[in-house]
Amino acid sequence: MSAFKVIPLAFAIASASAAPALAQDEDGEIWFNPAFVKSVDERTSVELETAQRLRQDPRDDTYFARLWLNREDTAGREWSVGVEHRWNGPDEREVRLLQQVGYDWGPLEFRTRLEQRFVDVDPHTGVRLRQRIGTTVPLTESEDGWALTGDAEVFVTLRSTEPDGQTGLTGLRTFIGFERSYGRYDVSLGYLRQQDIRDNAEDRVGHAPFVGLTVNF
Repeated sequence: MSAFKVIPLAFAIASASAAPALAQDEDGEIWFNPAFVKSVDERTSVELETAQRLRQDPRDDTYFARLWLNREDTAGREWSVGVEHRWNGPDEREVRLLQQVGYDWGPLEFRTRLEQRFVDVDPHTGVRLRQRIGTTVPLTESEDGWALTGDAEVFVTLRSTEPDGQTGLTGLRTFIGFERSYGRYDVSLGYLRQQDIRDNAEDRVGHAPFVGLTVNF
């Protein structure tokens, strides 16, 4: 499958996800995603990833910091383990343990992540699987030039942090935008849509301009 066949698929995924549900609560947000990466050797790196998710009242802002250890194998897959501390408004804290692998299949880029979630206001350890699929198409011949990128990620809750909490498909995140490198800086600009899928209630949908900056050391 060529990249030019894949990118319409990415647009179709993003467009389908943006279609209105029967009932949903929609709001605007702003997402900032600064990250810092330090190479240990040719195949190993340490990454500090942060995010600031700014929401309109009455929703709470969310902030997190993740520390990753990344290792690429001889087949080009990147294996990662990490720990995250998250602040959900003034009254809720969460710690996550993270395991993930990133891999390619032709022009398609996949990421599979498993999370163990510890929320201080909930009694159970939550377990969630996240699967992302995306693609990137260069817009210039330069390796550091602008590229068009898009992805879709599903969130599957295997065990809820709440007693009798919802499991199964609980979220869908889509992104479309542009990225490029400036020396050791990687810049990403685009639109992100986060849909929280809820049983017996309106889905929560956030629409956010997204700004990402990664600094490589």
